[in-house]
Amino acid sequence: MAIPYAEVIGDPIDHSKSPLIHTFWLEKLGLKADYRATRVTPADLPRYLAAQRNDVSWRGCNVTSPLKQAAAGLVGAPAGLCEFVGAVNCVTRTPFSCLVGTNTDLAGVAEALKGVALEGKNAVLIGAGGAARAALCYLLRQGVERVVVAARDRSRAERLAGMMALGGRSWVKGMALGEAGEEIRNAALVINATPMGMANGAPMHPAVLENLIQGQVAFDMVYSPPETQFLAAAREKAGTAIDGLAMLIGQAAPAFELFFGSRAPRQHDDELRELLTR
Repeated sequence: MAIPYAEVIGDPIDHSKSPLIHTFWLEKLGLKADYRATRVTPADLPRYLAAQRNDVSWRGCNVTSPLKQAAAGLVGAPAGLCEFVGAVNCVTRTPFSCLVGTNTDLAGVAEALKGVALEGKNAVLIGAGGAARAALCYLLRQGVERVVVAARDRSRAERLAGMMALGGRSWVKGMALGEAGEEIRNAALVINATPMGMANGAPMHPAVLENLIQGQVAFDMVYSPPETQFLAAAREKAGTAIDGLAMLIGQAAPAFELFFGSRAPRQHDDELRELLTR
């Protein structure tokens, strides 16, 4: 009998550290299961999900860029969270071959920002994709005074801000990243929810690096490298720098429990972080 397995899907996918995390936890718990990385393009996503629906060994998948928003329209989401966020980062298969989506990025953001007081503060959110949507939902729950969504594509930033405005959240504003210098200087928290700064990727936008000020909290969802140019610039200004590994592990833990029916052994987090930074 084939062993149960889960996987992470995206395009590209070779950079993903999810197999390291889930395999580490499986080994710690002594569970006979597997976790893989599979390249799936946006065009292939409907066909991929249809095939996995009939695989009795498949327990589900994590969904990464650029598939999170497309996945939201292809699977069920009974809790309603994915419809509100507009993105799915975790899909599970029920015993009746139904595919159910959820978004554990929200849990990852909450873990990364645990202990950061945000009520009444201003925040700048860089990006307008699936991860940015989860971060914006978290900020909404924390009672922030004002959020600026800043993206290289102004129209995408304005669309995401407009979604919140429809819910009576008029304090959310969208703008072009290159024009957000003053907003960054006035923010207590700056979040990077884009691939900018990732190894072998595009660098962080100068408008961000040049406008960080002393005492800010900088949270970078990029986890490879763990110390990005954005975080280094924040540390130079005596700010608090939170790396992407905090979110990566935080969002993986609820997914692991959904896939394999056991809680992730979080008592080994220090060892896991060391493994992920080798």
